[in-house]
Amino acid sequence: MSEPLLRIDGLTVQFGGLTALSDVSFTVARGAVHGLIGPNGAGKTTAFNLISGMIAQTSGTVSLDCDKLDGLPTWERTRRGMARTFQNIRMFREMTVLENVMAGAHLRTPEGIGAILLRTASFRAAERRAVERAREILAFVGLADQERRAGGDLPYGDQRLLEIARALASEPKLLMLDEPAAGMNPSETAELLELIAKLRQRGLTLLLVEHDMHFVMKLCDRITVLNFGAKIAEGAPREIRADPTVIEAYLGAKVARGLEQRA
Repeated sequence: MSEPLLRIDGLTVQFGGLTALSDVSFTVARGAVHGLIGPNGAGKTTAFNLISGMIAQTSGTVSLDCDKLDGLPTWERTRRGMARTFQNIRMFREMTVLENVMAGAHLRTPEGIGAILLRTASFRAAERRAVERAREILAFVGLADQERRAGGDLPYGDQRLLEIARALASEPKLLMLDEPAAGMNPSETAELLELIAKLRQRGLTLLLVEHDMHFVMKLCDRITVLNFGAKIAEGAPREIRADPTVIEAYLGAKVARGLEQRA
C-alpha cells in the first residue's frame, strides 16, 4: 500500500471554550475520492478551513505527500499541491472567465516582478503558456465557449465549474471541494458528476464535503463522518449507509433505505 496523500492526525480546534473539532484523524488515499459528511455544525467546514490553512489547529498535524503543513499559510499549501473551492462561490466577477482561470495559476508562473513590469520576452512567453493552459482547462470543464464572458455573468452551475477550473490551474495534487453540488439543478449535478469522474480518471485525489448523499455515495471510495466535532464512523459507502450510528446521527432510516435501494 502506498503512503496516503493526505494524513490528518489528532486534529483539535478550540475557539475560546468551544471545541469545534476533537481529536479527528483520517487519511485520504492517492487517486481516491474521499467524502467528509455530517449534520450542520459537525465540524466539516472547520476541518476544510484548517486543512487549507485558513485557521490554525489547537493540536494535531496535517501532512500532504508526507510533508507536514502545520503553520504554513494558505498560499504555501497551494504551492505544495493543495487547492480548494468554497461553499459560497468566490471569483473575480468583473474579470473574464479566462482571466479567472489564469489567476489560479499565478503561483506556477516563475517570472519575477521586474519581468512582469517590463514585459520581458520570458514573461510574454510564460503568459502565452498560461493562456494556452487556461484554455485547455476551460475545455476540460466544458466552458471553452465562455472564455470572454465576465465570470459574474455565468449561470450558477457554470460559476461552480469555473471555480473548479481556477483551482485546477494551480496544478494540485489534492483538490478539496466544499459542497460542489449545492444549489445545482439535476442537469447541472449530472454534469458535475461527469467532471469529477474525469478528474478521478486523471489520477487527481479529491476530498469533498457534500450534503447530497446520492452524489456522495455514487462518487466516493471512502467516507468519514463527523458529528459534534468528532469522528463517529469511517468506511466504504456501503458501510456508511448501513452504520446504525450514522443513521441515527445524520441519515435517518428513510434516507438510508433509499440509498440502499439505489446502490
